[in-house]
Amino acid sequence: MDETPLRGEIADRLVARLARDKAGSVARRFPLAVVIGSDQVVTCDEEIIGKPLTSDGAVAQLQRFNGRTVQFLTAVSVLCEEMAFEYERTVFTETCFRPLSDDEIYRYVKQDQPQDCAGSFKSEAAGISLLSAMRSDDPTAIVGLPLITVSEALRLLGFAVP
Repeated sequence: MDETPLRGEIADRLVARLARDKAGSVARRFPLAVVIGSDQVVTCDEEIIGKPLTSDGAVAQLQRFNGRTVQFLTAVSVLCEEMAFEYERTVFTETCFRPLSDDEIYRYVKQDQPQDCAGSFKSEAAGISLLSAMRSDDPTAIVGLPLITVSEALRLLGFAVP
């Protein structure tokens, strides 16, 4: 799936579109199923930051984020074609990177290898140590799937959660 932003597309619309497209492509093939799609983008100074893809790219991103606050936007789309059910929500997570030395950045990138991660860090691993604070209505969103939000959608569909 091409994740390139459309001309003039801002981050919250991009991430919502990608989550909806992912869920929709599966929901059309399985109309009886409840399908969950999710996507995540990172912004810094209102610029959409892509996945670093390389170790050097991850180091450069983390050097840019050093001591700064970065926004993670995680969209979820829950669809069931048979029930004409559509649920979409984007969760915003503000991450405050603490001041980092180049040695810490290089050591972290070598350890967690976050080249395929939005924002060049894995909060579920050693990446959480790069932060001084994180604020969100759904802190599970930072790993890519906002579970509080998904639980809400499933309850709306009539599922007993938990």
